Amino acid sequence: MTESFRRSGEYEHPQQGDESGYVQGHEQPAYPQQQHASSPVNPEWPPPPAHRPAEPVAVEPGTTVWPGSGSGQGGDGGQGGGAFGGYPEPAAASTAVLTAEPVPPTHHTPKKRAKGPLALLAAVAIVAAAIGGGTAYGIQELTGNDTVSSSTSTSVVPTADKGTVAGVAKAVSPSIVEITASSNAGEATGSGVIITTDGEIITNNHVVSGASSIKVQLSNGKSYTASVVGTDSAKDLALIKLQDAPSGLTVATLGDSSGVQVGDEVVAIGSPEGLTGTVTSGIVSALNRDVTVSTDESQGQSGGSGGQWPFEFGGQQFNGDTGSSTTTYKALQTDASLNPGNSGGALIDMNGNIIGINSAMYSAADATSSSSAGSVGLGFAIPINTVKSDLATLRAGGSDS
Repeated sequence: MTESFRRSGEYEHPQQGDESGYVQGHEQPAYPQQQHASSPVNPEWPPPPAHRPAEPVAVEPGTTVWPGSGSGQGGDGGQGGGAFGGYPEPAAASTAVLTAEPVPPTHHTPKKRAKGPLALLAAVAIVAAAIGGGTAYGIQELTGNDTVSSSTSTSVVPTADKGTVAGVAKAVSPSIVEITASSNAGEATGSGVIITTDGEIITNNHVVSGASSIKVQLSNGKSYTASVVGTDSAKDLALIKLQDAPSGLTVATLGDSSGVQVGDEVVAIGSPEGLTGTVTSGIVSALNRDVTVSTDESQGQSGGSGGQWPFEFGGQQFNGDTGSSTTTYKALQTDASLNPGNSGGALIDMNGNIIGINSAMYSAADATSSSSAGSVGLGFAIPINTVKSDLATLRAGGSDS
């Protein structure tokens, strides 16, 4: 395309039918005529392009370059013929082209790992997920214990002995004691569970009720004197405490009896007939059995047939007459062997957690002495959640004070 210039430097209007500056397919001139007759035009400027140029790109303040790579697309998709897309190559002596320093390529900087509160929240969410929807399973994975009872999510049994009666006995036996309570009626033997390092022991009320003196024998054979802290005959519970308790006492772990299910394996530890540390095992046979026991102090210790604690179950009395003053509580039923002297001892899940305090056992109706009485697979335990809810009352002296 050519243009003619007047001597004054102005563009001369193209004639119709000539190379007029109009591009086919366009109704407007390809190059807007913004000049006026009075506007001077540098004759050395290059002619306007045949196609609409690409828009200028601002690179730095005060510096403008026209985008293009010499062979790239022009502003409207046309082929650029020079170093500037949409414009022809300017003459070497041209002064109309502004140059700019090359812009260094932008390097991609990898995103840094999230830190601070976001990372902390993510970590908490992971832990919460391990701990919120599957607690027992998470702890099982951490401890390597594959016999997680439904009653609790913690394990006190060493991994090497997990899920075994021997492992439970080894871990829990040091927390179980034998109790000998003396009164005007004679002596009675029962069991107890150490619950604090300073010598607090939980047991049945009927084991210590009316006692004038209490002796406790630890699993290592050493004996100590104990005193009653509080009693609750309505729940058949009592709290006693060792006098001059030794250091290093092994404290039992109290579980959660709300999760116990029928069929869960259990272990019972106590001192039947004065045989300290006797271990038996079985399963949970039933839940929430209504067991009725006497609250009469005279029925305690050696009362009933063969020195056993009398109780009612299913409308029948066992082990003697319960008397006229009674109370009823919900109990766990187990087929683990219980005998006279197991009262106040522990019913334990396979993780080594105490889930109940053994309180009553059924013996044959014709049993007339402790030698003929024995377990027939019907034992009852006070749920440990009942015990835990009563501890504050017992420590304050109990409901019978």
